[in-house]
Amino acid sequence: MKFPVQLGYRALAQLARGAAIVAPPSESKLFRALRARRGIRGRYRRWGSTERDRQRPLLWMHAPSVGEGLQARPVLELARVRRPELQLAYTHFSPSAVSFARGLDVDFRDYLPFDTPGDARAALDALAPTALVFSKLDVWPVITREARARGVRLGLISATLARGSSRRSRTAGVVLRDAYAALEAVGAIDDSDADRLVQLGVRPQAISVTGDTRYDQVWLRAQRVDRESPLLQRLRSTRLTLVAGSTWPADEAVLLPAFDALRSARVDIRMVIAPHEPTAQHVANIVEWARGSKLSLARIDDPEPLPGTADVVLVDRLGVLGDLYSIADFAFVGGGFHSAGLHSVLEPASFGAPVLFGPRHDNSRDAALLAQRGGGAAVVNASDLAKRLRGWTSDTSARREAGNYARALVRSGVGAAERSFELVGRLLR
Repeated sequence: MKFPVQLGYRALAQLARGAAIVAPPSESKLFRALRARRGIRGRYRRWGSTERDRQRPLLWMHAPSVGEGLQARPVLELARVRRPELQLAYTHFSPSAVSFARGLDVDFRDYLPFDTPGDARAALDALAPTALVFSKLDVWPVITREARARGVRLGLISATLARGSSRRSRTAGVVLRDAYAALEAVGAIDDSDADRLVQLGVRPQAISVTGDTRYDQVWLRAQRVDRESPLLQRLRSTRLTLVAGSTWPADEAVLLPAFDALRSARVDIRMVIAPHEPTAQHVANIVEWARGSKLSLARIDDPEPLPGTADVVLVDRLGVLGDLYSIADFAFVGGGFHSAGLHSVLEPASFGAPVLFGPRHDNSRDAALLAQRGGGAAVVNASDLAKRLRGWTSDTSARREAGNYARALVRSGVGAAERSFELVGRLLR
């Protein structure tokens, strides 16, 4: 990184550090992320002084949010079983990953510190990692430089770079090129990703194509779902079920009118809807819509009416969506009408549910593959969504064929976790 750019980057990182001190209590992800980093150096130091066994190697994996965490988890699970002598550390960037991190079998979990020299050195002093491995694309220049200076081995798994990624811009290249060049082992999802990663600065000899570990993750989870669990039993219905997952208000502006149109046409369908952020206001808007449309609504944990009998089941808590896709006859995945981008389409696909999503999916390789292989489709408005759903409700064979294509796509990607673990193992040697 050139010196003037380095100074500017450091100034921004220090500004973020200062903002953490004054960030007010808020539901905003930004403020929550800032406030959570108060006292972070002390948390690292306390763990390093009381729990870090310096006689054991330590694998540190970083994944910014839940999606990238799902890519890291299969490798961490294999490391726990195959390399019991390791200590495992896991860091994340987003507040949405806090509950996910609690479910991992690791020795240390916390937010990634700010990318300043002081925070990076404090974290490296405490963790003393043998290897630092990033998930997907999220590589931080300062901590990468400080780790490399200490001889920490650096890697990246499930690496993918969309054609339209902002990381391909000139500005991002100036900031990040040295960090990508420092990586010793990189597992790309496919050949086209490998080529684009070289453009970022990754050395060609460091790259191998290992696939996307999320395919292993979602496939295994689908096999493990307890379909006789009390939750799923309460949700069972003889009606066709649309599971709408991780929706934003922009998605619902299309989804809810489409559902109204189907009900007006007397299509016997019900919807299980799980907002991405089930805040009080977001939930209230869905309740108000159902009331105005004269639809019976039950919350997922309501004793009465039973959710299985309602026209709309509102999922107002986190952590259960992955299981709920197992009851889907078809799925709608949110984010495709929202600036945040499309959420994971693999979870419903792993259960054999054909998947619909909005038009903003340019950065989702999985969505493109689903559409190419007939396991899903993009929709552009409410009438388009209603038409797609109407077709699948009236043609059972077409719906099942699309679901089989979706499931086959996920099955074809299994094996990436093993290859990625082998890559990480080379760093640990």
